[in-house]
Amino acid sequence: MVTQDTFIFNGDRNKAEIIKGIVEKVYAALKEKGYNPVNQMVGYIISGDPTYITSHDGARALIAQIQRDDLLEEIVKNYLNQF
Repeated sequence: MVTQDTFIFNGDRNKAEIIKGIVEKVYAALKEKGYNPVNQMVGYIISGDPTYITSHDGARALIAQIQRDDLLEEIVKNYLNQF
């Protein structure tokens, strides 16, 4: 049976979901190690220095999968969507 339905691929939504999942895991790893996750992530975003992110639970490798500008874009979008 052939379907006539058209599926729409939303790459932005998929990218946003991936980023959200990574940020949640990185946040949890930083918290688990006793760091202030917000301060550490801000330091990483501003400087690009991956040592702001712990290697615990692979958090540093995860955050490296995301371009910093994409990460910042998603954070700002989520913040502005609260209004």
